[in-house]
Amino acid sequence: MATHSGVSALKAKHMTAGEGEFLGLDAAVARQRMADGRALIEDIIGRPVAGFIAPAWLYGDGAQTALNDLKFPISEDHMRVWQPESGRILAKGPVITWASRSHLRTTSSLFFSALARQALQSLDVVRVAVHPGDTTKPAILTSVRATVNAFLRNREVARYASLV
Repeated sequence: MATHSGVSALKAKHMTAGEGEFLGLDAAVARQRMADGRALIEDIIGRPVAGFIAPAWLYGDGAQTALNDLKFPISEDHMRVWQPESGRILAKGPVITWASRSHLRTTSSLFFSALARQALQSLDVVRVAVHPGDTTKPAILTSVRATVNAFLRNREVARYASLV
C-alpha cells in the first residue's frame, strides 16, 4: 500500500485520479511490483521492455531506488526521459497527455492540448502520450491527431529505442 504525505499527497490527489502509487512505495515493494510487471509484459510481447514509466509519471524515492536496482533501460516523467542507472538525460521536453475519466478531465485535456499545440512549438522535444481509455472518446482522438500533426510540421517522430 502506498502512503503519501506532504507534497507527494498533493501530487497524488490533484495530478491523478487516485493513482501515483509509485510516489509513496518503499523500495522493496516498488522493486517487486516493477519486477512482476516487467516479467508479465516481457512474457506477453516476447522481448525485453523498453523501460518503466510510473503511473501519472510520479516517482518517490523508493521507486527511484527500484528503477536503479532493476536496470530499466529508460524511464520518463513529465519533463524528461532518462536512463535510471546512470541518471543520463536522453531527452528534455514536456509530455502532452489526455484524461478521459470524466467530463471535466476530458474538457481540461482538450483545452490544454490546444494551448500546448501553440505554446510549445519553439521547443525541440515535445512528447505525446495517449492512454488506452482515451481512444474511446472521439474528441480526444481528434485532439491527438491535431496535436501530432501540429508538431510534425517541424519535427521528426522518434521512438524510445532511438534515444538509447
